Amino acid sequence: MQQQQFISESNYLMRMADGTIKQVNPFTGTEVWTVPGRGNRPLGIMSPNPARLDPAKMDAHCSFCAQMYLETPPEKARLVKSGDDHITLRHLHADALFDTVAEFRRVPNLFEIVSFDYWKKNFDYRLPDAIEQHKRDYLASVAGRQHVLRMSEQRLKAAGLDESAWDRMSMDERLQFANAFFGGGHELIVARRHFVDGATHDNQLASSGTFTPEEHYHYLRFTIDALRDIYVNNRYVRYVAVFQNWLKPAGASFDHLHKQLVAIDDRGVQNEMELARVRANPNFYNEAAVNFAAYRNLVVAENDYAIAFAGFGHRFPTLEVFSKSERSQPWNHSSEELRGMSDLIHACHAATGSDVPCNEEWYYKPPDVDVPMPWRVLIKWRVSTPAGFEGGTKIYVNTIDPETLRDRVVPKLFRLKGEGRIAPIKIAFECPCVPNCLRYNPAVRQQEQDSHRPEFRPLSDGLSRDD
Repeated sequence: MQQQQFISESNYLMRMADGTIKQVNPFTGTEVWTVPGRGNRPLGIMSPNPARLDPAKMDAHCSFCAQMYLETPPEKARLVKSGDDHITLRHLHADALFDTVAEFRRVPNLFEIVSFDYWKKNFDYRLPDAIEQHKRDYLASVAGRQHVLRMSEQRLKAAGLDESAWDRMSMDERLQFANAFFGGGHELIVARRHFVDGATHDNQLASSGTFTPEEHYHYLRFTIDALRDIYVNNRYVRYVAVFQNWLKPAGASFDHLHKQLVAIDDRGVQNEMELARVRANPNFYNEAAVNFAAYRNLVVAENDYAIAFAGFGHRFPTLEVFSKSERSQPWNHSSEELRGMSDLIHACHAATGSDVPCNEEWYYKPPDVDVPMPWRVLIKWRVSTPAGFEGGTKIYVNTIDPETLRDRVVPKLFRLKGEGRIAPIKIAFECPCVPNCLRYNPAVRQQEQDSHRPEFRPLSDGLSRDD
């Protein structure tokens, strides 16, 4: 890691004489090549012969659908519409789940990456009093207890437990996963729709890009509410990974839109690598990300609160969205800043399209870090599979270079903007691309006026400022 700490800007993005494009990620040191001709193919995975949907299965296509609330562990919260507003309902009991329609649900992952037992056995973690009381109330009802027992049975049988072993278990043994369902650190944010409203065929999946800008904003805010809540309820958590896997090639279990939050007791390798770089150069994110992208004409969209560009040095074609806020963590952003981020993330998904497998990954300052780091979101198109060449050389072949990615996305953004399907953002050449626009760095904020490009407008004597 130490040898990779300083990477020359001249190595970020290079075009060879034959057209091969070599990239190095300034944050990770990952080396990527794009070889001419390898990206000339369709990206989507949808079937050319879509099947008609069965009206009898409306809202019951998978375990995440609106008619299947009892197919997931007890939900922690849901966001519902109330007139023109949205309200959050918390800790609903099993017999109240179908009283309202959830636009988004916050539910535990039945199969945790980091289990509740991990926190219990390594840290002596116990449920906070309020969560413990909700668990008891939930289990006190017949419907609640049956729900938890059914989820426990499903989890145990998936782990290899046979029917006879389940029959021999005591009630306490069968309820052994109840704490994980109520206080675990691996959660899902599940959207209401499986297919878009009014869909007739199975190629009309509801993705992030099919939301309205307003719906996407509530999706983002509800996720951030869960993120903050995980930190509040478990003081041993050092970082919560937030990500979205869209479609099975990108790692999704269901082709039903959902985000995941996973609590860990570590900052993670990515954060540690970035910390070394930002401590050496506090303005690293401006210089090695947005400034470089602007100088190379890779910026695809911008508004007052965020900026998006075609990323470089990634294993997969990647759109990067950076918050301009001086605040380093999403739960400390203002409503306007959150909407600005949401609008650009939504626009990038809409331009990507529902048929392209992709991962959405969040990066932000861990709570115990002492240096500012901007919140950013990466949208990675999973359109290729690393194979033997990558494994043997650690040089990754990305079939779409940053300029080609920009050229694919920008026309779609203009079309979507003209149709009113995304927020009224600035696109490509419309973007001001002011240097050092990320305000996380206190030194940049102090010099903000000097860092802005001058405005060339007529003076009172009729001369222009560049005369």
